[in-house]
Amino acid sequence: MNAVDESVPVLLSEELLKMEAAGKLVARTFEMLEKHVAPGVTTLELDALAEDFIRTRNGEPAFKGYVVNGLTFPYTLCTSIDEEVVHGMPGERKLKEGQIVSLDCGVKLDGYYGDSAWTFAVGEISTEKQRLMDATEHALMLGIEQAVEGNRVYDIARAVETYVKKQGFSVVRELVGHGIGAHLHEEPPVPNFVPGLLHRSQYPNAKLKNGMALAIEPMVNAGTYMVHTASDGWTVYAADGKPAAHFEHTIIVDGTTPRILTQWK
Repeated sequence: MNAVDESVPVLLSEELLKMEAAGKLVARTFEMLEKHVAPGVTTLELDALAEDFIRTRNGEPAFKGYVVNGLTFPYTLCTSIDEEVVHGMPGERKLKEGQIVSLDCGVKLDGYYGDSAWTFAVGEISTEKQRLMDATEHALMLGIEQAVEGNRVYDIARAVETYVKKQGFSVVRELVGHGIGAHLHEEPPVPNFVPGLLHRSQYPNAKLKNGMALAIEPMVNAGTYMVHTASDGWTVYAADGKPAAHFEHTIIVDGTTPRILTQWK
């Protein structure tokens, strides 16, 4: 375990300042986007607004040009509607009254990254969708509360999973949070569930230390936790077609009070 702990980056004070600036730009981007999420707006329009906002403030969209398994993501935002969990592709689809849309946004600024996601209601939504959103956001905050010096990754995972299950929802298992810093994705992986014994080598229970930066991001489905990936190679959607929500913050482990770098509400 010591070897795993030592592999997790701990940021220096000047690096933390850069992380804070990147996180603040992500937060300001969400403040702007919230005003534009409405029926009739296309996800491509939201994407263009986000890219312009980030670039005119000296940042770079962290996701645009990001390569996974040989596929290059071509947009600034991930825009995931209703049963789409994450990595939805912006396009000409117009948002409709009653939908929920998860926007995931990453920024690179002065060599360091910020990453956050938020699920928005499009006009008036059903009570069940609102409950799903509220539960996912609350699970995120419970997970963040556990991101303190001396705790371990599974403390975060346990807090998220326990609460989500009590609400009658399920945590997606094929995607997890992550460390963040000079790279968008760093060690350690941060699952939203406590892995079974056979999978604990994949998700080491790293000890948390002051100066670690984490992107904690519950992805919660109204129904089954099972997901599929669409033919575009990116969009992940709930296997049963029920709604999903996604909330994420970039945080710094700092004693007994985690610092949220992407806070905007």
